[in-house]
Amino acid sequence: MPPAVLLSHPSSLEHDTGAHPERAERLVAFERELAARGGLGLARVESPAASREALHAVHPPEHVDAIERFVAAGGGAIDADTVCSPGSWDAALHGAGGAVAMVDLLCGGEASFVASVHRPPGHHAEAARAMGFCLFNHVAVAARRALSEHGAGRVLVLDWDVHHGNGTNDIFHATDEVLFVSIHESPLYPGTGPASDTGSGAGSGYTVNLPVPGGSGDETFVSLVSHVVGPLARAYEPGIVLVSAGFDAHSDDPLAGCRVTEAGFAAMAASVRALAEALGVPSGLVLEGGYDLGALSRSLCDVLETFAAPDGPAVPDVAVDPLAAAAQRRLATRWPALA
Repeated sequence: MPPAVLLSHPSSLEHDTGAHPERAERLVAFERELAARGGLGLARVESPAASREALHAVHPPEHVDAIERFVAAGGGAIDADTVCSPGSWDAALHGAGGAVAMVDLLCGGEASFVASVHRPPGHHAEAARAMGFCLFNHVAVAARRALSEHGAGRVLVLDWDVHHGNGTNDIFHATDEVLFVSIHESPLYPGTGPASDTGSGAGSGYTVNLPVPGGSGDETFVSLVSHVVGPLARAYEPGIVLVSAGFDAHSDDPLAGCRVTEAGFAAMAASVRALAEALGVPSGLVLEGGYDLGALSRSLCDVLETFAAPDGPAVPDVAVDPLAAAAQRRLATRWPALA
């Protein structure tokens, strides 16, 4: 069996944001927890830098050049939330490059599962705009790589970060090549992702937003993955499953109000792993948010352990949460499998 792989790069620590929730200590804490668990059997691979070609498949050259110039001039604040330092260009290139390498390893059959763990995160980055701590949209670059270079045909992107992945939402809004599903707290930054946003044009129905109220915990998140994402994926039949894995829905996170625990994240991972295996397709993970150091490091390690274990854990048997039932009813017209 091919190994489970963890892609990372030292440049992630050189993206200096100062006194900021998205800081280098996030990955320091993760590495400490991973070492305490003996590495979880993951093969470590240093991620390459993304090529211009890979970035331009999602971001126009003008955006990529603007980020490079801004960093070369010393960096600073792009907006109220998004900060760059002289080390941010390399960090962003390797973050996107890790996502590309993840897809190459998975689609080439060289890995059973791959996690790309870098910073800054990516899912808020729009095609031509950096925002929300993000410079380039790593999972979007990965999805486009799977489609254009590996003939995946269709890609499922599940975003369980507590903040709506507005960048990924908009980048694939008008295409049926990507089924984008987001579970996120609402109302919350960035204020996007209502259930009524279902895509446009050829992509109508292929954007699935599942907003949840603050206070939502394991029961809601796990039920949405099991009873909504699962049937959607089986009907869609993607060639690869990618997870935008933020851990800021954790009950300890300072930037949101959801109540997910480590067990909840592991249960979602078990459901996604079982789903990908049933579909006979590879699965990979890109790190997004998560700002309490202990909650992030424990939750991420629990998820990696779930995906990387030689024998898959039991899929959680969870009741249909009221929000999942409402989503099934709302989506059943377009997706009869949910009826």
